[in-house]
Parts: sequence; structure tokens; C-alpha cells
Amino acid sequence: MIGAAHAETFLHEHVPLTRQMQVRVTGCDPEGVLLAAPLAPNINHVGTVFAGSASALAMLAGWTLIHARLAEWPFETTLVIRRARIDYDHPIDGDYEAWCPSPAADQWDRFGADLRAGRGRLELAVEVRREGRRMARFNGVYVALRNEEGDQPCPD
Repeated sequence: MIGAAHAETFLHEHVPLTRQMQVRVTGCDPEGVLLAAPLAPNINHVGTVFAGSASALAMLAGWTLIHARLAEWPFETTLVIRRARIDYDHPIDGDYEAWCPSPAADQWDRFGADLRAGRGRLELAVEVRREGRRMARFNGVYVALRNEEGDQPCPD
């Protein structure tokens, strides 16, 4: 699994929005992924986080978790989100973070078996937080497709 620094570099190089949002990868390990973003570049007209920014950070947390795991695999994949839903509990009035815990081992095993056959699907839950308090709940279904170009290691 790639670490936080590598994940952040990848996001900033390949997903330009993450630079604009000033996303930081503050945790990336087998337990899960934690992304953080400041209020200032994500603010709306009433002084809270723009809902799209909160949703994007949550979606990116799930995507980053799977991407970090797939980096270990001996073949290339394409990772996309199939479905996303977010429920907002409270306005986010400051810097915020998105926590995506790793799913259970049996879910990873099933995802891996399906991906080896061509296509894996994984549903992830993410919490958007402000100072440790849950502000929103996100659920996303991610799909990874095995690329047909051969079993080549993914480039760094």
C-alpha cells in the first residue's frame, strides 16, 4: 500500500481539483485513509464549506483507499465511482476532513477475486468531520476494471 506522501503527490498530479481544494493526505495505511482540506478555498457564500467540496473530499477518500491498495497489484487497473450518496448533518464552518476506514478482509478478498476476473466492486462509507464531529455521511460504490494491456506493474 502506498503511503500518505505518495498518495498526496499522485492526487495533486492527476486530479487538479485536489490542488485547488488544498487537499492533504494525512493518513494512508491499512486501517484507512484520512484526507483534510481547509475552509478558505472551499468556502461558499454563507461562510461554510461548499457542499460540492465536502462531497468531493469524501469521494476522494474512498477512491484513494482503493487506489493505494491497487498500487500493490501486478496489473494495471482503471478505478471509477459508480454511485455516490451524501447526507449532510451539519454545516461545516471550518477546516474539515474525510475518513474512509478500510472494509473487512472478506470484502477486500471478494473485490480482489472479482478484479482478477476483470471487474471488482467495493462499497465504502466515509465520514466528513470537523474537529472530530461527524458533519456528513458518504456512501460510494467504486468499480475497478482490470486493464487488458498485460500484467505489468503500475508505474510510480
